[in-house]
Amino acid sequence: MTVVPAGGRAPGRAARRAYGVIVMATTTRARRATIRPCAQPTVFVLFGATGDLARRMVLPAFMTLALERLLPDDWVLIGNGRGDLTHEDFRDHVREALDKFGPHPDKRAWRDFERRLLFAGHGFDKHDPGRLLDVIGEARERVGDDAQLVHYLAVPPVTFAGITEALGAHGLAEGARVVYEKPFGTSPASFRTLNRTVRSVLDEEQVYRIDHFLGKEATQNLHVLRFANELFGAAWHRDHIESVQIDVPETLGITDRAAFYDATGAVLDMLVTHLFQVAAEVTMEPPASLGATDLQAAREKVIRSFRPLDPAEVVLGQFTGYRDEPGVAARSRTDTFVAARLWIDNPRWRGVPFLLRTGKRLAVSEERVSLVLRTPHGPFGELPGQANVISFSLSGSGEIDVRLLAKKPGVELYVEPADARLPLAQLPDAAPLPPYVRLIHDILLGDRSLFTRPDGLSAVWKVAQPLLDNRPRPQPYPQGSWGPPQARRLAAPRKWLVGQ
Repeated sequence: MTVVPAGGRAPGRAARRAYGVIVMATTTRARRATIRPCAQPTVFVLFGATGDLARRMVLPAFMTLALERLLPDDWVLIGNGRGDLTHEDFRDHVREALDKFGPHPDKRAWRDFERRLLFAGHGFDKHDPGRLLDVIGEARERVGDDAQLVHYLAVPPVTFAGITEALGAHGLAEGARVVYEKPFGTSPASFRTLNRTVRSVLDEEQVYRIDHFLGKEATQNLHVLRFANELFGAAWHRDHIESVQIDVPETLGITDRAAFYDATGAVLDMLVTHLFQVAAEVTMEPPASLGATDLQAAREKVIRSFRPLDPAEVVLGQFTGYRDEPGVAARSRTDTFVAARLWIDNPRWRGVPFLLRTGKRLAVSEERVSLVLRTPHGPFGELPGQANVISFSLSGSGEIDVRLLAKKPGVELYVEPADARLPLAQLPDAAPLPPYVRLIHDILLGDRSLFTRPDGLSAVWKVAQPLLDNRPRPQPYPQGSWGPPQARRLAAPRKWLVGQ
């Protein structure tokens, strides 16, 4: 295996072929088989179509699917909102979003895309459907009455229940697929209420609770590397792993999401959603298959072994200047940073600390999972800690890094750390898809493998309950720093790997 020093040049094609012997490509044959166009005509209703999430993620993902020819021949996307936009106004809005966030279609691709965009204004609730029923009728005249109906709720969580009830009241729920953004609820009580509402209107097979971290190429590679490679799978145990770090610092602030973020914060926006789900991907037992039922069951089973958080092992922070952001309350105590120590009470992971960290306005942007192996005892005497690490960059197309100790060439026997790096996008014939593209494609195909289940979410809320009941006061931290200094003690006697 080629050893690449940190910051070194990526391996060439021959080296990448060699890497392929050691680790499987991101997509197994079972998953690769799903990378195909959706054949069934589809009417896609996007609630919150003019909001920030739709602009940054959902609309660009849909354009990418169109450019990759992964949409059916017959489809229509209907934007929904309280405003009274014309179809042409909405098309201009979508074009502006693509100009800013990409992708950038040529004129021919855009003309084909924009003619499929419609807008249904005047809101939507159980008492008044606004223009949505009429516009869905117009869409079905274009693509056929048998079109699959997909509702995507890119709206604040407090509106989920009302829209769900309205779908049932206006006959738009039967046979439809309904996508809920995270967080699914904002507290244990609101989760239970929302779940009851959803179950009263929809069957579980219709529900897609999206967490885009599960759609990342490298997140999927967490279990591929482990279950397809005995070299790594044999070490995936408390006997060999000292600690695990899941670290997602961000340089970004809250942009124009102040209303959402000030009511949510880092704990709800990131910890009980993305970071807990990634922890489950790392720690699940081998599933019986890669099918949706078995993957979901393995993920949810290990979440039930997560020990409830101890507030004494959690540090919250708020970056200086946060309260000056437009739309943020003058005395807001919303957390923009969270670091936590999580424990898993099962035979495989008992006693292994999981260090989770994320925050806004930090020193760098990174998305990394690091498994720190135990320091061996042998003829070399005392060796440095955290020198044997398997880590995954979840950013972009993903990357797998292995840090090990090697002899430094020369007469003397000096042991030095060295990094072996596998950029996943450079694997032969790699065809990575951004996470929202991957997940929306799976929704169109009806594949629920990478979506969460209510039993797992119920367990997540139980894990978070002690923290939500007894939240530490957020500590101030300078923008561009690594958060409150109190977070360092969570990693003691070691240190956080990202940024050190």
